[in-house]
Amino acid sequence: MPNTTVCLAGTLDTKGAEYEFVRDRLIEAGVDVLVIDCGVLGTPHFAPDISADEVASAAGIDLADFRAGVEGAGGRVAAVESMGEGLAVVLGDLVSSGRIHGVMGLGGSGGTYILTDAFRTLPLGFPKLMVSTMASGDVRPYVGHSDMHMANAVTDIAGINNVSKLVLSNAAGSIAGMAQGYETTRALATEGEPLIAISMFGVTTPGVMRIREQLESEGFQVVTFHAVGEGAGMEHLIDEGVIDGLIDFTLAELLNTWNDGIFRLDIERMSAATRNSIPLVVVPGAIECFNFNAPETIPEKYNTPERNIILHNPNITSLLATPDEMTRLGEYLADHVNRSIGPKAVALPLQGLDNYFKEGSQWHGVDITPLFDAIRSNLDPSTELVEMDNLINDEPFADAVFDLFMERWKQARLQ
Repeated sequence: MPNTTVCLAGTLDTKGAEYEFVRDRLIEAGVDVLVIDCGVLGTPHFAPDISADEVASAAGIDLADFRAGVEGAGGRVAAVESMGEGLAVVLGDLVSSGRIHGVMGLGGSGGTYILTDAFRTLPLGFPKLMVSTMASGDVRPYVGHSDMHMANAVTDIAGINNVSKLVLSNAAGSIAGMAQGYETTRALATEGEPLIAISMFGVTTPGVMRIREQLESEGFQVVTFHAVGEGAGMEHLIDEGVIDGLIDFTLAELLNTWNDGIFRLDIERMSAATRNSIPLVVVPGAIECFNFNAPETIPEKYNTPERNIILHNPNITSLLATPDEMTRLGEYLADHVNRSIGPKAVALPLQGLDNYFKEGSQWHGVDITPLFDAIRSNLDPSTELVEMDNLINDEPFADAVFDLFMERWKQARLQ
C-alpha cells in the first residue's frame, strides 16, 4: 500500500523552526512529508522539497527580481497574492497526480492569506488544515465556501514553547489522521443515491423537513444548506457537479446581500443553475427578509417602522423588504429561473413565505403581492408556475413542491 504523504506549505524563512517541528511530528505519526517553501524574504530555515523559486515560477514570476521589489506595503501585497497563485498551481498538480493526501499550513495574517487562497482551490473532501493566528476571529475571508479546517494558534507563530508544542502537535496529528483516511473517505463519498440540495432557514424548516423525508423515502440523499451564507457553498457544489438536483426553498441571502445584512454573499446567488442542467424547483421562502445581529447593530437607515423589525432571537433580527424591493426580488427570481438550463418550476405560497406570516406572528397579513406580481409578469410562460393558497410550511404546499421536483427529475432522466 502506498505511503500517505502530507504536504506542509508555508514561509520557511520566517516560520522555519515551527515548520520543522511540525514536520517531525508528522513523521512520528507515520506519514511522509513534502515541504513547499512560499517565503520571499530570505533563506529557508531548512531545505524544502519544492522551493519558493518553483512556486514563484508557477505564478509566472522570477523570484530574484520579485524579491528586489518587495518593499513597503504595496510590495508585500503583491508578493502575497503572487505566491498564493503559484502555490495553487503547484498544489493542484500534486493533488491531481495523487502525490499528496493532505495539506497543512501555519501562519499569521500574511501567511494565512497566501495559504488559504491556495487551499480553497483544492477539491471538496481533500484534507486541508490551517493553523492561524486569525482563526479566533472571522474566518470567512479565508475559508470561503470550502471545507477547510482552521485551528487557532493561540499564540503568535513565533517560536517553539510549551503552548505552541501543544497546538502544533495536535494539529499535526489531526492532518495525519485525515490524510491516512482520505482514500477511504473518498470511496465512501462516491457511494449512494443521487444527492439533492435544499436551502433552509429556521422559519422554513418544517416545509423543508417534510420534503426531505419524502425525498429520502424515494431513495435520494438530501443535503440541506442553511441560508446564512451557506448558499455560496451550495452554488459552488452545483458547479463542481456534486449536486444532482436542487429545491431552492429559501432565498433570504438575496436581500441580505443587497442591504449588507449579516448573511450576505460575495457570489451571485441562483446563478449555478444557469450553468448546470440540474432539475430545479424554486420557492421564494424568506425572500422578503434580511438580517442583522441584536437590535442595536441595525444601521440607522434600516431601523425604521417600515422594516417591521422582528427579534428572531437575542442575537438575530429580521427586517422586512419594502414593496419596491419585493418587486425587484421577484424580477431577480424570474430572470434567474428563465436562464436556468435544466427542467424547472416555481411554486408560490400565497399565504406567506415563512413562519413570520403565521396567524399571530408579527408579519401576518403583510402584503407580498408586489413579489408575486413581479414573478408572474416576468417568468417565462413555458415554466410551470404553481400557486397555492397556503403558508410555505403547510403540508399540502410542501407535498406539491415535492411532486414538482419529482416531475422535473423524471424529465431530466429522459433528456
